[in-house]
Amino acid sequence: MATETEWMRLTAEELRARAAADALVIVPVASLEQHGPHMATGVDILLAGGVAARTAARIAAAGAPVVVTPVVWTGLAEHHMEFGGTVTLDYESFAGALRGIARSAARHGFRRVMLLNGHGGNAEAVMVAASEFTIALGIKVAAGTYWHMVPEVIAPILERQSGLMHACEAETSMMLALRPDSVRLDRLAEAHGPMSTRVEGQPPGLALRRSFRAISESGVIGDARTASAEKGERLLEAISAAIAGLLLNPKLWA
Repeated sequence: MATETEWMRLTAEELRARAAADALVIVPVASLEQHGPHMATGVDILLAGGVAARTAARIAAAGAPVVVTPVVWTGLAEHHMEFGGTVTLDYESFAGALRGIARSAARHGFRRVMLLNGHGGNAEAVMVAASEFTIALGIKVAAGTYWHMVPEVIAPILERQSGLMHACEAETSMMLALRPDSVRLDRLAEAHGPMSTRVEGQPPGLALRRSFRAISESGVIGDARTASAEKGERLLEAISAAIAGLLLNPKLWA
């Protein structure tokens, strides 16, 4: 029988035992926002939760204690607001919610927390928050965006992209594997856009947030037209295996 890893399916007594065993707490962090003409707005919630669950299952299978909180479903998504269908917070509200979760875990005796992010707009914020929480709470808090953490396992699976983008080949494929009812296949032909959120001459190291409406008419970055459930399953398995390997590294938490 598989070890239960979902925080909300465990009793308080069982969670106290996990804390005493130095379990890692994975907090999936996401966003509720537009994902082009072909996908529902909950993509990041479903994918962050799916990656976290599969990662935790692999960690548990390796014999290490782990729990996963429910997904933090809203984040920083101002750049999608012009399309509608999006909920966004300011940094103070977002960081405050994450701080409360990490503080609660620390008060219960957990000493290691991973903010596992699944939304590009949160990427910098979760890293800043993790550093702040580590100092303020006296526990180890790590943070990372899943496709930034393991890009080397994503690129070889894709046909038209070099990595995960937005409402793209990768995200659409994973949604077809996890929640195909959230993908509008009759709109897939429209699901393509530019291959970058940066303008010509803007390197990756130079950040300037702009509305996705100004970048992509469809709201898509990348090309979802070659997406498939088979490709999505391969992505989910490769990503979760690679992240589990990273989080099982004892040197990370030393």
